[in-house]
Amino acid sequence: MVTTSNRILDDLARLVTDAAGAAQGVRREVETVARTQIERLLRELDVVSREEFEAVREMALLAREENDKLAARLAALEAAQAKS
Repeated sequence: MVTTSNRILDDLARLVTDAAGAAQGVRREVETVARTQIERLLRELDVVSREEFEAVREMALLAREENDKLAARLAALEAAQAKS
């Protein structure tokens, strides 16, 4: 009776292990399909990547700084012209 009980428990443990492995496989497959669909959707929406966004942001900051410098220079030139 002990041998039969151990065999049943072994079979049950094997079944649970196989089910857990199958569940992990299904999870990976679902993740892959979801990732593929999300990437396709983002391509269709023409969304920029983080790297592209950061590059354009840096360019905008530099342009703003240059604009501020030019505005200050213009104001100084106008003030000098007004004095003379």
